[in-house]
Amino acid sequence: MKILVIEDEKKIASLIRKGLEAQGFVVDVSHHGDEGYAAVTTRPYDAVVLDIMLPGRDGLSILRNLRERKLSVPVILLTARSELNERLEGLNLGADDYLTKPFFIEELIARLHVVTRRASGASQSILAVADLTVNLLTRDVTRAGRKIDLTAREFELLEHFARSPGRVLTRPQICERVWNYDFDPGTNLVEVYIQRLRKKVDGESDMKLIETIRGVGYRMKPDS
Repeated sequence: MKILVIEDEKKIASLIRKGLEAQGFVVDVSHHGDEGYAAVTTRPYDAVVLDIMLPGRDGLSILRNLRERKLSVPVILLTARSELNERLEGLNLGADDYLTKPFFIEELIARLHVVTRRASGASQSILAVADLTVNLLTRDVTRAGRKIDLTAREFELLEHFARSPGRVLTRPQICERVWNYDFDPGTNLVEVYIQRLRKKVDGESDMKLIETIRGVGYRMKPDS
């Protein structure tokens, strides 16, 4: 799972990163509220560990804006305070859980597993963009009623795009999420798979869904 930690206290952030990475998590860290908000709204994460007191945007503002934008990524709030009102405000804004500092890293890990399992169980089993449907349970893919046969890796790539239509995915992001960097990054494997996917998904359709954003990456065209 890929986790974003937004925490301005660098020592605490470093301890969280080391503890999570030791358990197999992939971790990004931001020490500023504005930078953290930009990261979570432009990159896919399985969960966010969010400190309330931050420079720039504070944690509650970040949470409020995420939920207003209908971004349902699980969020665990971190706070040095123990006031009931603050905890209630965070939960009312859409936080999935909270921890009061200081805390044991084992407890954070356990809570991350809980909120991500909960989010996974509540997520929809069918992704739909325009006339494309992707069934995550049966792994069936159709375009305007036409069945599309994909390899396992092609399906993972398509799922990655269909989960975030309109969001630009860079080559490193695609490598990390689909291949876990388990190949030579100097190869053109991503480009080859994008070409294959375009041929199968867009080849017989007038409306092309998989777009190249020159100099940045690729995205699935949002459903108009």
